[in-house]
Amino acid sequence: MQMGLLIVLSGPAGVGKGTVCTALRKRMPEIVYSVSATTRQPRAGEVDGVNYFFKTRQQFEQMIKQDALLEYAEYVGNYYGTPREFVDQTLSAGKDVILEIEVQGAMQVKERFPNAIFVFLLPPSMEELKQRITGRGTESQQTIDIRMGVATKEMELLEHYHYAVVNDEIEAACDRVRSIIIAEHCRKDIVIRSRSAASAIGNKQ
Repeated sequence: MQMGLLIVLSGPAGVGKGTVCTALRKRMPEIVYSVSATTRQPRAGEVDGVNYFFKTRQQFEQMIKQDALLEYAEYVGNYYGTPREFVDQTLSAGKDVILEIEVQGAMQVKERFPNAIFVFLLPPSMEELKQRITGRGTESQQTIDIRMGVATKEMELLEHYHYAVVNDEIEAACDRVRSIIIAEHCRKDIVIRSRSAASAIGNKQ
């Protein structure tokens, strides 16, 4: 069985990763969304186990000690991470998995999964990014300033990604990411591995 593709969608906080990912899952329901764990407080409307697994700091640090996370990062005072077992099992079952994670975490995944597809979601401009973060109404001015400083540094890591998608309009950005995934499934090395695996299974039967 062909392994599923691991798609890593990341970018600065406030760029719209969650919104684009939600739209993409409606277009491609076969893609499995990996729910991240975090120590931050839930925002209005967020549900434990659906948007995030909300953990205490002690619970999260225990997961780190147990090597139960594919990646994790501490961002603006809170931990974020990806439970590892679920991702491994889903990929082995031949299903595509999409990770919507912070840039720090994406760099860790790149070390463990060099064959993953890395997509960097960009804002139309840094001013637009600041407006989006401010528009949430959930951040203090100090937190906004910190996030903007982090975002500037994260933009410098763009060179480590395979693709860059500007989130100027949600549906358009979603279409671009969808096209990337379709194209990756058509790469000759992916197709050759899949055909070789099918041939090997046929010869055994």
